[in-house]
Amino acid sequence: MIIRIPWLLLLATVFIMTISGNPLFLQQSGRNIKPVIRWRPPMDTWNWTETPRNDEPFFIPSNFTHKLPPSANETELIAHMAALKRNYSRLLWDSDKSSNLPLFVDKALKLLNLKQVYYEVEHSVMSKVSCTACKAGAGLLQHYMRLGKSKEEINKMIYQFCVSLNIQSARVCEGITRLFGSEVVYVLKRITIGPNEICSFVIGDACGDVYNPYHEWEVAFPPVPKPQAKALEPPIEKAPTFKVLQISDTHFDPYYAEGANAECNEPLCCRASNGPALTPGGGAGRWGDYRKCDTPKRTIDHMLKNIADTHTDIDYILWTGDLPPHDVWNQTKEENLKVLQETVAQMSDMFPGVPIFPALGNHESSPVNSFPPPYISSPESNIAWLYNELDAQWRRWLPAGVSHTVRRGAFYSVLVRPGFRIISLNMNYCNNKNWWLLLNSTDPATELQWLIYELQSAEFSGEKVHIIGHIPPGHSDCLKVWSRNYYAIVNRYEATITAQFFGHTHYDEFEVFYDPNDLGRATSIAYVGPSVSPYYDLNLGYRIYYVDGDHDATTRLVVDHETWIMNLKEANLFGYPIWYKLYSARSAYMMPSLRPQDWDAFIDDMTSKEDVFNLYHKHYWKNSPRRGTCDGECRKRLICDARSGRSHDRRALCVHIEARIDGAAPAPQTWRAWLYNGLMSMIMQIPQVAYQIPKYVMGLG
Repeated sequence: MIIRIPWLLLLATVFIMTISGNPLFLQQSGRNIKPVIRWRPPMDTWNWTETPRNDEPFFIPSNFTHKLPPSANETELIAHMAALKRNYSRLLWDSDKSSNLPLFVDKALKLLNLKQVYYEVEHSVMSKVSCTACKAGAGLLQHYMRLGKSKEEINKMIYQFCVSLNIQSARVCEGITRLFGSEVVYVLKRITIGPNEICSFVIGDACGDVYNPYHEWEVAFPPVPKPQAKALEPPIEKAPTFKVLQISDTHFDPYYAEGANAECNEPLCCRASNGPALTPGGGAGRWGDYRKCDTPKRTIDHMLKNIADTHTDIDYILWTGDLPPHDVWNQTKEENLKVLQETVAQMSDMFPGVPIFPALGNHESSPVNSFPPPYISSPESNIAWLYNELDAQWRRWLPAGVSHTVRRGAFYSVLVRPGFRIISLNMNYCNNKNWWLLLNSTDPATELQWLIYELQSAEFSGEKVHIIGHIPPGHSDCLKVWSRNYYAIVNRYEATITAQFFGHTHYDEFEVFYDPNDLGRATSIAYVGPSVSPYYDLNLGYRIYYVDGDHDATTRLVVDHETWIMNLKEANLFGYPIWYKLYSARSAYMMPSLRPQDWDAFIDDMTSKEDVFNLYHKHYWKNSPRRGTCDGECRKRLICDARSGRSHDRRALCVHIEARIDGAAPAPQTWRAWLYNGLMSMIMQIPQVAYQIPKYVMGLG
């Protein structure tokens, strides 16, 4: 996931300085102002066509006979859960606390609404509030850099304001400033674009679609005509299949402590360093916690053992990233490498002999989201420390021939079976919180051009391809220009790419891709697997896929998939976790098959039928008791997410969906109905208020 707090926290803090009238520094008279550094990245001369290509089948199937889940014709739609009445707040702070800050600070806090900024940043649902904070912060930082202020001076003032304004605890402010401050200064000193362009790049649509010539680029396709699109037939019933496990976003926390404070005011709780619980029920659960807490080791151990015992016929595993915890202010390269090494060893021990195909998450780096492209070669900034270790660890499962691209950019291509290939992408090169890309976002590490080469070679060879990665390309965390180019690639090779698999969001969802020239024709499907981590308000989960296997008419499509979960509330209550199948897609959603057009039809059903959407919403949250209700705006957002394989383009992809949902909404109340309902609501509250009066009179309230 997702933690994006550090960058915008820094900018929001600087914004407070701006509106408070209290500048970072006073300019000294007669002091020279340093000019902006005019910096351009060096040319990337890597020739991907000279990289050895893996053309030997890597995977030998175990000849399992897999029993598929019941189809839609063999079962009735499962019962719907009633909407829960409780709607838990997702804000960082539970209550406002008085402080001794000056009056101007209080006014600044009200103007900025830091709670809203924090919420929006954390959930990738941005508005003009976050945009304003970003622009003001970026503008002021650039201004003081032009005045010649050192990174040490800037970092010191950011820390002081972060603590004074109670934005975070002192140790979080110190850690974020230490980890991210130098990187921010390095990047901002070397770009010539202003706050409007920066924040449109980082935040996306909420900051407007600002034209930026430095970040407009297109990949080059070979002069080979696209094969004529053919109607996609469903896989043959009862044909051989592969059984595939997807594990994503484990976020193993080695410092999780049962009983520790789970209600801390930091981005991650439930650790010994948070101290003991301050309230009854405020302690971390034995098997995890719905609050801002990651996954204890005992829970991951139990899950992997349960999978190994329950699914003894797994053919291969997709492991789609995010291994370290969410303590983004307190991470080191050494700690993140240790988590990588321990989890790789654990996966190898639990699934001996089972091929595992990993992808890189955004949390594996330190700082989080920091993935400099290959042209950043300075020892203190380059990413070789991580990619070299990935190559060493992943080599347990991958052929030696992929080492070159893993060390270059953490991506690779493997021929799994004759005619079937898996390509793993490093989606951090589309991550708009990876501020290194502000220097130059043009196809970082030449990854997309390499992808085209791999897909064109696959097309020539008659291979079908599955693509795996971490950040879904349609998610708001993916750069618009990168996502647009990727969308064009998927459209060009729609006959070759038969499925895509991602993680990152922690939810159970999917994204449909469409022909850019005909947004009514679905061309591809991306499955977004659920997280193991409960962070936050979620049950724990994993995904099982049944993929069309080895036979003469194979499509390599996903035939069906199941989501398995552990109810965290019950596990902590009864002292033992139980993993069970929440649903299988064909049966639950009454789908004949899982082709892109079938998922498009399902989106249509969710738009017009509230009960179908409610079922999807239940599965989206992994049946969490903390999920709350989903109003009309929430419904539009989730359905639009499912239709968005291309990021930051909802106006084109979703306008008709929103119109249909708005058209089905109840008519506005008349003023008479509004007045009557309001009076009745007040009358119904009288007994409850009357009951409370004695407590307040006696000073017990």
